[in-house]
Amino acid sequence: MYILGISCFYHDSAVALLQDGRLVAAAMEERFSRKKHDNGFPSKAVEFCLRQAGITGHDLEYVVFYEKPLVKFERIILSTLKTFPRSSDVWGDAMVAWLKEKLWIKNIIQREVGVRYDRVLFCDHHMSHAASAFFASPFREAAVLTIDGVGEWTTTTLGRASSLWAGDSSGQNTIELFQEQRFPHSHGLLYSAFTAYLGFRVNNGEYKVMGMAPYGQPRYVDEVHKLFEQKPQDGSFRLNMDYFSYHHSVDRSFNDRFVDLFGAPRPPEADFFTMKTNPERSAERSAMDENQRFADIAASIQTVTEEALINIANYLHARTGLSKLVMAGGVALNTKANYRILNETPFDEIYIQPAAGDDGGALGAALWAHHIVLGKPRDWVMPHAYWGEGYTDAECRAFLDSKGAKYESFDGNDDRLIDAVAEGLTHKKVIGFFQGRFEWGPRALGNRSILADPRTDEMKEVVNTKIKFREPFRPFAPVILRDRATEYFDYAGVAEHEAPRYMLMVAPIKSDKQDKIQAVCHEGTGRLQTIERETNPRYYGVIERFGQITGVPVVLNTSFNLRGEPIVSSPRDAWNTFQNSDIDYLVLNSFLVRKPK
Repeated sequence: MYILGISCFYHDSAVALLQDGRLVAAAMEERFSRKKHDNGFPSKAVEFCLRQAGITGHDLEYVVFYEKPLVKFERIILSTLKTFPRSSDVWGDAMVAWLKEKLWIKNIIQREVGVRYDRVLFCDHHMSHAASAFFASPFREAAVLTIDGVGEWTTTTLGRASSLWAGDSSGQNTIELFQEQRFPHSHGLLYSAFTAYLGFRVNNGEYKVMGMAPYGQPRYVDEVHKLFEQKPQDGSFRLNMDYFSYHHSVDRSFNDRFVDLFGAPRPPEADFFTMKTNPERSAERSAMDENQRFADIAASIQTVTEEALINIANYLHARTGLSKLVMAGGVALNTKANYRILNETPFDEIYIQPAAGDDGGALGAALWAHHIVLGKPRDWVMPHAYWGEGYTDAECRAFLDSKGAKYESFDGNDDRLIDAVAEGLTHKKVIGFFQGRFEWGPRALGNRSILADPRTDEMKEVVNTKIKFREPFRPFAPVILRDRATEYFDYAGVAEHEAPRYMLMVAPIKSDKQDKIQAVCHEGTGRLQTIERETNPRYYGVIERFGQITGVPVVLNTSFNLRGEPIVSSPRDAWNTFQNSDIDYLVLNSFLVRKPK
């Protein structure tokens, strides 16, 4: 039985395909269209998933959309009417978008996928989030927290879930979402308002706010609390809408009263430097003081978000009495908050599905249909994140030959390839590492990654300015052998927990190790990835061999792309990025290309 899940028409369109409840393929449309955050119908991702399984749309039992469009349309109509005439632009844009395509999703799916009309189902947005986390997790039962900008009406849900596993004599699959928060009151939209205020794109730059926050102090917490009020007894919250515009504006999420409270917003693309990031620019005192204000505001919204989520999690634990927590929604990608929830609440383990945002809704919708609608027992736990398209050695060789590239072939001898890559890293070479199937979710986890030596601060600057062409304050991730992670990170249970496998926790780096991995130490912390040999033997081998040579079993890992582009998918994408940057080596499966000096 095949079930296809689809998310689209908001941001990060994606598709996931199940066969008998097990994931076969999953991908965001942007990986194929090369359009960052592509939100159109994911026709190329659908084509890939069906091709990966060797089927057509006629073989699908169901296609499941990740939210209920008519309920969402109701929210837009009622919200714009309530704030009219200020919302006239929202109304005009919404009518064009919805009457053009969003009201006809069932027809579009039938036409584009080739499935029967009566085989198209719709799942509530936050139920899709909940199912994406719980039914991919290893837990038999868990508390559930979904939190994002907004689904149909809902912005946050709390619940509990239990599952029937294959071989169980009794039980059933249930997800009970017993409490919700509704639009316009939203943690995700609150954080996004500050994202826009700090000069970054909403639904794209929230992680930049997280990267900026460690350079500041939370001096504006009291001001943030003028916008946000939370009840500690049940975690519910309200926003003071007098400071926001997102509920009635198409292009502005905060208003003049917000600016009066926090000061002038940061211009987009403005240079960011503080005494911590660029002490050599101390003569530019006025600009440095202004940037410090922005860093302090970033630290303040980050602190308030963390504390609010801790309050919600504490209440959820008291309400359910469960020791495991699953989380989904865009806010679940706030890695610093995730670490604090794990360490400052009674939950002993947290599972976050690697595509926690709207892209993961495609997976959740399919899992909901299989386990809740059809009542099928579970026999699958997500073992890794490598569900995208892969390319054979023959395809990679043919591509390199078409470019007339000089390359070394290591076909059948991974040990030699691993040695060459590890040796290159020790000589400060930056390596585009392309192998296997690309990752599901926003993180590069070793199949479409840029790798570098983490030991010196100099390498961070090299990768940022010569290869990624991005803001210099943003951190890079350390990838570490799973069985060595306790040596470097102050994270109890790090070798057993799932979240570090997907780069979903920021943890403190032990004080005696910070100087050893300067390029991935971000104000004493790192957004780590742990890796074991069974999951990705070639990637593990590179880190292991680098550790044997240097004594440091850690490598700098960042996504294989240039600024503003999706992560590479194909050999052609990888080649173009290699040619248009200062990457020194390109690994394409079993082949190594060295850039001439």
